[in-house]
Amino acid sequence: MTATAPHPPGLTKTPEEGHPAHGPRLPLRILPLTPAIVLLLLFLAGPIAYCVYIAFTDLQLTGQAEESFVGFDNFTRAFGDEAFLNAVWLTLVFTVLSSLIGQNTLGLALAALMQRASKPVRTLTGGIVVTAWVLPEVVAGFLLYAFFRREGTLNAILDWLHLPSQNWLFTLPILAVSFANVWRGTAFSMLVYSAALNEIPKEITEAAEVDGAGGRRRMWHITLPMIRRSIGTNLMLNTLQTLSVFGLIWVMTRGGPGGRSQTLPLFMYEQAFQNSLIGYGTAVALLLLLVGSLFSLIYLRLLRTEV
Repeated sequence: MTATAPHPPGLTKTPEEGHPAHGPRLPLRILPLTPAIVLLLLFLAGPIAYCVYIAFTDLQLTGQAEESFVGFDNFTRAFGDEAFLNAVWLTLVFTVLSSLIGQNTLGLALAALMQRASKPVRTLTGGIVVTAWVLPEVVAGFLLYAFFRREGTLNAILDWLHLPSQNWLFTLPILAVSFANVWRGTAFSMLVYSAALNEIPKEITEAAEVDGAGGRRRMWHITLPMIRRSIGTNLMLNTLQTLSVFGLIWVMTRGGPGGRSQTLPLFMYEQAFQNSLIGYGTAVALLLLLVGSLFSLIYLRLLRTEV
């Protein structure tokens, strides 16, 4: 009998690893995904690619026969434009105040308080907060405009309390729109944190109570570390949503007065559709997309860290 020489370990291939067995099946596996891929290319990748192209041109809505390629001129113009830099700063202020601090902190506080509240209180509080969230953005904007305007509800309350009143939409416009975004969007954070808090085993918190840990120590050393991933996810989603807020600010202040509440979405709209500078406005939109991508990368980096 002739002994068959064994294959070297490094050259041994299973049928699943070999190209003849795997190759013909690949098109069959991709075939069911073809309609979805085509739709994504047409309605997602296609418009994005066209917007990238427009950002490098001088396309205008009026007075132009055809656009021409201008390279990075639109981006250079943006970073030399004081109005753009002001919009960047106000966008960061609006995002930090209304999303990172306002919605996140208030949502966590409401979720923690509702854990200990009675069922009627939880139902009533949840209903009120969620109602503000499901309102259309334009409707919420009109409601908050009526609240903050010179003859609005807030000043009526201050006058009744014999406290000084003012035109909040003129003196503190960015704070007014930040409060409006907190009022409208806190429900999402509350729902996320309520679900996360319900997943914490009661045995852990009860053991901490037996050991004498107070409410603050339990929150800082037990609750927050155990819902860390939910906090990161909530911050990322809230930040991306806040960066794109347009209707709420437009209804309340239209970016004024004097551009003191003009965030990047409103600045982009003004340049593209009021000044008819489509190329410049699209370049600003890409820069806004870059800001959102940077925030996303930071949050995804944090989410990789295990508790």
